[in-house]
Amino acid sequence: MHAIEKTRQGAMVQSLLSDRHSLPLSIMLHLLPGAFIIAAYLLIGEPFIEAINYPTLLGWAIALCLVLIPILLGLLWLGRQLNGRFSVRGVLRYTDRPVPRGKLVAMIIPLIVWMMVLSVATEPVNRFLLHHFFTWVPFTSGAGSFTGFMSGYSHSTMVTTMLICLPLTGISLPLIEELYFRGFLLPRIARLGGWAPVASAVLFSLYHFWTPWVFVSRVIFMFPGFWFAWRTKDIRVSIGMHVGVTSIMATFGVLAVALNLV
Repeated sequence: MHAIEKTRQGAMVQSLLSDRHSLPLSIMLHLLPGAFIIAAYLLIGEPFIEAINYPTLLGWAIALCLVLIPILLGLLWLGRQLNGRFSVRGVLRYTDRPVPRGKLVAMIIPLIVWMMVLSVATEPVNRFLLHHFFTWVPFTSGAGSFTGFMSGYSHSTMVTTMLICLPLTGISLPLIEELYFRGFLLPRIARLGGWAPVASAVLFSLYHFWTPWVFVSRVIFMFPGFWFAWRTKDIRVSIGMHVGVTSIMATFGVLAVALNLV
């Protein structure tokens, strides 16, 4: 029995570390984390924040941590199977840093501007879709606006929530997402050619099951970073765009709440 389990484990590792993932496998690996995040929120995050009377944002941060941190540990475990030690060498791709630093900065700054402008500009569309097509989603209370999910709480509670979430949803968790979705999954569907970053953007947007009303706009404002990461084979491009925007927005969120601007 032990030998059979070891053989199955070896086959699973070999399949995951293969240079090519089948499309069904890639779809599953893209979407399963989103389903687990929903479950983690409903079973753990939501009951916890209701018990301590904190905003929804903290519940989602907890749910994301409960899923994305194990994913990062899983990537390190795969590295151990491959290299004999905990490492992402050979597990992640697009990590050879082919883009010179100056050119990298020149690419990332416009991408950050693009993502921030488009994410703000598409908010009315997102709210329209939310209120007309997704009111049936069970965890939309306060969704669609920053003040919505923060209203009704004391100033100290809001500030504490934002300070806790800043290093998580602003930096660490988006970084893990990029390592997994662009460093691990995207290179293994590169055979799709120019459709690979399209598939990555669509599946990454679908993975956010908890905000389906943002699907269309998320594809639009995330796609350029994914395309450049695929084109240049340098994951730092999408990391710079994604983490750059989330960290900036989280920082402004902290300041806005702390200074009573919202």
